[in-house]
Amino acid sequence: MLLDKGYEVHGIVRRSASLNRQRIDHLPQSAPGAGGGLHLHYGDLADAVGLVNLVRDVQPDEIYNLGAQSHVAVSFDIPDYTGQVTGLGTVKLLEAIHASGVDSRFYQASSSEMFGSTPPPQHEETPFHPRSPYACAKLYAYYTTVNYRESYGMFTCNGILFNHESPRRGENFVTRKITRAVARIHLGLQHELVLGNVAARRDWGYAPEYVEAMWRMLQHDEPADYVVATGDTASVRDFCEVSFAAVGLDWQEYVKTDPRYERPAEVPDLIGDAAKAKKLLDWEPTVRWRELARIMVEADIELAGREARGLAP
Repeated sequence: MLLDKGYEVHGIVRRSASLNRQRIDHLPQSAPGAGGGLHLHYGDLADAVGLVNLVRDVQPDEIYNLGAQSHVAVSFDIPDYTGQVTGLGTVKLLEAIHASGVDSRFYQASSSEMFGSTPPPQHEETPFHPRSPYACAKLYAYYTTVNYRESYGMFTCNGILFNHESPRRGENFVTRKITRAVARIHLGLQHELVLGNVAARRDWGYAPEYVEAMWRMLQHDEPADYVVATGDTASVRDFCEVSFAAVGLDWQEYVKTDPRYERPAEVPDLIGDAAKAKKLLDWEPTVRWRELARIMVEADIELAGREARGLAP
């Protein structure tokens, strides 16, 4: 989206023995020193010195911090790492801006998971009750973002985004796990789908619309914190039913549940109230969860079709 708007975009990639950049491989990278386009830099949210150097050298107008250990269930297995990256990583990045003296507008990707077991609907004034190490780390990052705004006068915003999905969603997140399984079952490549708590309810929106909301936050005259959501809710069971129905299948014939996939502390129901974003940013969603399921199923059928023909993704 930023490239389409004519931005020069700089991104951080972690060093890995195996490349994992399928989501950006189609974007042409600009040569070092060239203006415009996409520029990638090796770095890590755990490396404070590297972040200071990068912010000082790039002198960005806007910074979007989407980096995190972002899998809620996994955060129970690696709580220390989740806190270091998802929580303290935000501190390191904010301090890099502050220490470098760069006048950057900062967006922090906060999460609806911070509301946890607080009854819905949830808005900017709703009390937080995090129910996972991931949510706790996100809450620390949220308040740190507020603190740097209030302490140093920095332009920092929290986007409290409810679940936002698309065909590019990771395969171990429940919506993509479902739609990928639907496509593969439809084509005879898979025979069942195993899930955890299918009663959990979420407010699912379309990621391309949500990144527009992120951008609008940093274009506003004053920094603030916003809930971004659709205001609709559906259970994992509902999402399964609609996704399987898109290919004429009954989900109950293929879906099994296993308590091993349930979290130690569940978040039962998330429904966002994005009235503030509508009023101040003139933002509201158009894609609802049923259409989202259809979009994702169709994209995964195309990918599964290539798999069935022995072609690269």
